[in-house]
Amino acid sequence: MLSSGFNVLLLGSSRRISILILSSLCLLLSPAFSSPLTYHGVAVNQPQIEDRALEPNVLLRIMPLGASITYGVGSTLGNGYRRFLRLQLVQQDKLSVNMVGETKRGSMADNEVEGFPGYRIDEVHTKAVPELQKDKPNVVLLNLGTNDASQDWDIVNAGQRMEALLSDIYKTSPRAVVLLSTLLPNKNQETEERVLRINDQYRALVKKLRGKGRKIVLVEFHDGPARLTVDDLKDDTHPNDNGYKKMADIWYAGLVEAGKVGLLEKPETVEGEMNRSGPD
Repeated sequence: MLSSGFNVLLLGSSRRISILILSSLCLLLSPAFSSPLTYHGVAVNQPQIEDRALEPNVLLRIMPLGASITYGVGSTLGNGYRRFLRLQLVQQDKLSVNMVGETKRGSMADNEVEGFPGYRIDEVHTKAVPELQKDKPNVVLLNLGTNDASQDWDIVNAGQRMEALLSDIYKTSPRAVVLLSTLLPNKNQETEERVLRINDQYRALVKKLRGKGRKIVLVEFHDGPARLTVDDLKDDTHPNDNGYKKMADIWYAGLVEAGKVGLLEKPETVEGEMNRSGPD
């Protein structure tokens, strides 16, 4: 697709940022880009009806990465957001999807996940690197930092810890696009105040990294018209089934945005990849 200019919609707000491209961009799926893409990482919250489609015949090797919310704590069958999202991608968009991670969780068939209940950013970082090296995902869904907030763990440097993790994601799986989410609202007021501080750091971090050409999209769970609220929580922290469905819809919007601006690459070939032909 060739274009001399385009608009990037800040989903979840009424503003449009008009971006003038000085030379045409060719947005193609390929093992590598000829030059870094800098116009990405926009805050995504609400999918647009006309945009609900992704490029067919693309394998999405998705690593859900995080702590207990990623693991699916609070969901009835343990699938969290993953089955809701996978059904959209497979049944609606006819995509090939393989969820990857070192643990299995939930009733769905494709139930691999890299989620570690109770873990902070630095702890997940240590656990995730070997699995990233093995699985080589081309999509990383990263929701992480709630335990840092609840434990009041060095809040001022949460963004730096996240940046260190992101750096290793790009080193170990260079074809990956990262969808980094803001943290969900929390019913505990002290934790919520820390959540707000961490979210501000994440927004600034994504702006910084996209300015360097990194493949990253900011996904808004906390703000925007489609955001989660405390009514979507089963306890102080974890979503109920409706909350996880909302998360899946917002992740989907982030994937659509990544596809629109050319950030989705074919994943590297890995040994022993399972053929995931079923809907879940």
